[in-house]
This record gives sequence, structure tokens and C-alpha cells, in this order.
Amino acid sequence: MSDKTATTGLGRFDLVIFDWAGTMVDFGCLAPIEALIEAFARHGVALDETTARIDMGKAKADHVRALLAHPEVAAAWAAATGKQPSEADVAALMDDLGPLMRDAAAKAAELIPGAADTAAALRAAGIKIGSSTGYTREMMAPVLARAAEQGYAPDHLVCANETPQGRPSPLMIYKTCAELGVWPFSRVVKVDDSEAGVAEGRAAGCFTVGLSASGNGVGLSRQAYEALDPAERAKRLSAIEASMKAAGADLVIETVADLVPALRGG
Repeated sequence: MSDKTATTGLGRFDLVIFDWAGTMVDFGCLAPIEALIEAFARHGVALDETTARIDMGKAKADHVRALLAHPEVAAAWAAATGKQPSEADVAALMDDLGPLMRDAAAKAAELIPGAADTAAALRAAGIKIGSSTGYTREMMAPVLARAAEQGYAPDHLVCANETPQGRPSPLMIYKTCAELGVWPFSRVVKVDDSEAGVAEGRAAGCFTVGLSASGNGVGLSRQAYEALDPAERAKRLSAIEASMKAAGADLVIETVADLVPALRGG
């Protein structure tokens, strides 16, 4: 535990744990969707983007299981393959998904504007930087390398399947805090663009920040997001803020560029 005694601003915290896609890289959280749609297409199932995004934030194997459990996806799978989806099908999809996700994530590893500056400002305030993801470590390897080239290298990373359960369980947060030596959880900030990630932070007892603009909720590239009609953009952001707060977020901001001012003022 830190010896800090400050109870306001950044002094309230010792650690910030960031998600990756849609939070620190890949504006719009596009890479996972591209890979999931292609993986299902290889088995004759046309997966639509809206359905693919419902369970975003979970470990990829859990995400695949959740997709196969959706009635319309299960029906499409049965029609294409002649049988109901099974755990063997999860394994087959994951075999396809690994290389697809790794390649898509590598291409979409551009930092979200403000990400590197935010991490630097937190470090300057004596705050550690953790990270977690629904990607496996194999999928994350090229992302880590590209992020480091752009100025972002967290102190710690937890990947899918490195804890007994992924999001929305708090186990990835527990692992990060144990290995970085940070407690209590009230001195930890969890930042995520998915409802599953917000629920994870809430379950751990962290101060939890949801992102409305850069991630899974809007689901648009930065260029497409900025091209939205202002009224349409405001409508979408309002809906996502409401869903994030319903999931347990203490604070909702548009992107990580807004995090440090928000924590200082909170």
C-alpha cells in the first residue's frame, strides 16, 4: 500500500488499469469485430456487427461461447454445419480466431489520441500503470510492440486465460494488484470501453471509469466518429453514458485524453 495520504485528485490513487482495444488503441474497437466476423464466415455463418459487439470485453473464448449461445447465431450455425454448436466448435473458432485477431490487432494498434500523454501524466504523479485485455498474449505481442513504439508501455499486462475467469469477474484486477503490490482496491482506477470491463472494475471495488466515444459503444473509426452529425454524436454518447453508469461506472468520459483532468477535478 502507498504511504500517500492525499484524498483528493490524483493523490487518491496508486494504480490505473487500462483496457486495450477501444481504450488505449484501436479507436472504435474495430479489430476484434473484423476477426470475429471472418472467423464465423469461415464456418458459413454471417455474423452481424451489432451481435458481435454485445459481449465485447470478455475473454475471446468466452465471447465466442456467448455468440454461439445467441439463438439467431446458434440457428445459423446449425443451418451451416448441420449440428448445434458445441465446445468443440468453440475450439475450432478459436483456432481460426488466434491468427486473425493477432493480424487485425496489429493493424489497429495505433494509439488513441492522448493515450501516451495520459500515461505519462499518471506516471509523473507517481501512479503505476496496469493493463488487461480479452486478447491472449499471442494476440497482444504485436500490439505491445507497436504501442511501445508510440510511447505507451504499461508496467503490467494481464491477458485472457491468465486468470481462472475473465471479465466481468474481478480476477484480472486482483492479479494486477497482487503483482504490483497495490492495495486497497479503492486506490485503483479501472478504465474500460465495455460494459463487461466496467462491471469488472465495480466487482473489484475500484473507482471505475467508462469511455463513451472511442470504444465498443459507438463502434466507429476516429474519422467516422468525427464525421457524425453533432446531434447524432450527442445522442449516441448520451445512450452509452447511461449504459456505462447502469453497469456501475463512477465516471464516464469520452476518451482517455480526458482522464487526468477528470480525476483531478473529481
